[in-house]
Amino acid sequence: MDGQMTFWDHLDALRASLIQVLVAGTVMGVGAFCLKDVLFRLVLWPRSADFPTYRWTGTPPFELRLVNTELTEQFMIHMKVAFVAGLLVASPYIIYVLFRFVQPALYEHERRYTVRLLGASYGMFLFGLVVNYLVVFPLTVRFLGTYSVSPDVETMLTLSSYVDTLLTMSVVFGILFEIPVVAWLLARFGLLRSEWMSRYRRHAVVAILVVAAIITPTADVMTLLVVSLPIWLLYELSIWIVRWSSSAP
Repeated sequence: MDGQMTFWDHLDALRASLIQVLVAGTVMGVGAFCLKDVLFRLVLWPRSADFPTYRWTGTPPFELRLVNTELTEQFMIHMKVAFVAGLLVASPYIIYVLFRFVQPALYEHERRYTVRLLGASYGMFLFGLVVNYLVVFPLTVRFLGTYSVSPDVETMLTLSSYVDTLLTMSVVFGILFEIPVVAWLLARFGLLRSEWMSRYRRHAVVAILVVAAIITPTADVMTLLVVSLPIWLLYELSIWIVRWSSSAP
């Protein structure tokens, strides 16, 4: 901030920024809450056999039934999903407001790096959400939702379990897709070299398969490979980024 601003001036500026963030998130959340049909058509679409991923992979027709087991469950889930959707829609503005608050305290070169870092992090996080929604979550919910230990046991997923799994996996893949950004940061600080990553590539592949198995606890080898592929590509991309970063001025 301006060098003549007092501590209380900084505090007032922070409070104003937080109020803007709160208002933006609330307005977008209320908007998402009002668009219930559109919102839950997207949320529930992966449980339907006509989801694009199933058509592309030639998945046989199946049926997943969702049930509600508590009186307030559907309303609370509606609020939770609307809140998350509101934050997601408002996130570009929220990031802008927070950056605008800290920007005056940064040097010019720090501002450039911060803009690049924020842009790359945000873009990769969104990319991770898309990959999870289109590929990972549908394959996971289809396998686990249709898995049966006996014909005598009927599978009926609760709405809460379905939504919580979708949100959790979305966050996990959003974070996983930050690997290239983290690798770039470590390389800039001299803590990571592309030669190390290349040398331990085999170890990384094993670790990726273990992580993929934990994320998608299925016995389907194809699903495991589909989940592992984007993470492995992120690792290979990170090697290239680290090599480029090490040679850049």
